[in-house]
Amino acid sequence: MFTHEFQLRVRYGDTDQMGYVYYGNYPYYYEQARAEAIRSLGFSYKQLEAAGTMMPITRMNIKYIAPALYDELLTIKTIIPDMPHRLITFKYEVYNENSKLINEGENQLIFVDGTTRKVKSAPEQLCKALLPYF
Repeated sequence: MFTHEFQLRVRYGDTDQMGYVYYGNYPYYYEQARAEAIRSLGFSYKQLEAAGTMMPITRMNIKYIAPALYDELLTIKTIIPDMPHRLITFKYEVYNENSKLINEGENQLIFVDGTTRKVKSAPEQLCKALLPYF
């Protein structure tokens, strides 16, 4: 299992009238955390795309436990629970400054060829980087 932690400070513009992070912003937070998790493996999403691999989301689940507030420093733990094949699953745990779990999420992405848009296997570079964790 691969895990990575990413910190993010809640911006004023991310909050709603109640001062809570607007529920629709969590997928953006997940995307940032996911991109940084991939970067921690030694390459970026941009490099994967330049090499011809796209990764559209096929499924997303979000569980809202408690609100995140303006100016809080959140820690987002990204977990890849299984070695990817044609699909890759990312799980997320969002913690507030008091280390309280406030949000959980999961999304699944599928690997597709950037030109043909046909489903393909996970890129070898990604699999090699993840192999030590499984």
